[in-house]
Amino acid sequence: MKNKRNRVFLLLIAAVSALGGLLFGYDTGVINGAQFYLTEYFQLSDAMKGWVVGSALLGCLIGAIIAAPLSIKIGRKWSLIISALLFTLSAFGSGLPEMFPQTVTVLVIFRIIGGLGIGIASMNAPMYIAEIAPSHIRGRMVTYYQLAIVIGFFVVFLATYFIGNSLNEVQNIEYGWRQMFWSELIPSVLFLLLLFFVPKSPRWLALRGNDDEALMILNKINDKETAAVEMKHIKSSLRDKSSHVKLSYFSKGIFTIILIGTVLSMLQQFTGINAVLYYGADIFEKALGFGKEDVLLQQILLAFVNLVFTFVAMFTVDNFGRKPLLYIGSAGMILGFTLLGVSLQQESVGMISLIGVLIFIASFALSMGPVVWVILSEMFPNKIRSVAMSIAVAAQWAANYVVSQSFPVVMGSETNNSQPWNGSMPYFIFIGFILIIVFVTYKFIPETKGKTLEEIEGFWE
Repeated sequence: MKNKRNRVFLLLIAAVSALGGLLFGYDTGVINGAQFYLTEYFQLSDAMKGWVVGSALLGCLIGAIIAAPLSIKIGRKWSLIISALLFTLSAFGSGLPEMFPQTVTVLVIFRIIGGLGIGIASMNAPMYIAEIAPSHIRGRMVTYYQLAIVIGFFVVFLATYFIGNSLNEVQNIEYGWRQMFWSELIPSVLFLLLLFFVPKSPRWLALRGNDDEALMILNKINDKETAAVEMKHIKSSLRDKSSHVKLSYFSKGIFTIILIGTVLSMLQQFTGINAVLYYGADIFEKALGFGKEDVLLQQILLAFVNLVFTFVAMFTVDNFGRKPLLYIGSAGMILGFTLLGVSLQQESVGMISLIGVLIFIASFALSMGPVVWVILSEMFPNKIRSVAMSIAVAAQWAANYVVSQSFPVVMGSETNNSQPWNGSMPYFIFIGFILIIVFVTYKFIPETKGKTLEEIEGFWE
């Protein structure tokens, strides 16, 4: 009976903290449908559209940077509460009614505020889950975070589709995009309220010397014997010899670990996933030839495939392991973008092009989407986890910004739209980065399946 209560308690914790992932997906996804109309409302150029879409990512970068000291000082739980407040403020301000002076600058400011929330949550939510989950199901538990992200994308694509189709084009341009932003208020307020009911991270409590409270929380998640053993491992990890030496993040061992995690984190974005998710409406309309009335519906299909294959990853990551999924997913992403790129080059866009996009999305959802978050949340030693995770996540948002800011410019460039590319150049660039992922995974990424966080530390010694 106690084991059943433990599982229910653990599931509730993961579900609430993963809502941070849902808002990550919702907040980044809402701009996809909204930018289709606000671009016309503000008469944005390609460069300005890239700025409006990418501005939130600057907030994400700053949020990820401040997440480390915030997480160390006030803990994972209260950091997530702050992120929920920022999500709520951003959703309200981005969709200001017409009676308020909504300008591109005002919109960008509130998008940056939302980005701060995403940056803080994207570092703290998966780390919180990893620090609280038993080792044999940790991979699955952390993939709940990625599952929540894609659910957020799916839900927001549904919301923007129904808002967009309930209004005519003139209404969408005038105020429909504002309603799309305001729809985020529902999950952000729910996230804020539910966070007050989750416990603090036992590893953070142990770092602060609150061993009794840490053990009490571990007892609610594990049986008494397992909790005692895990507490012993945590305390041993924090008391090892190197703990008495001033920590240098530039020492060879620590710097190497952080560098590997940071490179892997950035490569997740250089696959081109957010070029597809942020600018999917443009890709479907301009590159694939779909009409405006079909674009938001195609986005729902894209989000549905993303959701389904994230479930596949969730139920295989603790059985197959992390590295096999990365290899399988990389092969699929290369195939998907090859189909899309060649069909564009041959000027034969249509069903093959759509299938290519969907294969890419499915392969990313199976691999680089969830697995990178799993690896990042578990690969760093206890004493450097907050700072190392913050650096890796901040670098990921910087890479995301580079891709989202440059993609519309490259897509609209004369080189890309002339022979021999015919609009395919960005996708072949992304294929090059995916090949780098295969090399980095083979050469530098350890298999962490089934290991405790403290056992994983031994890989780097």
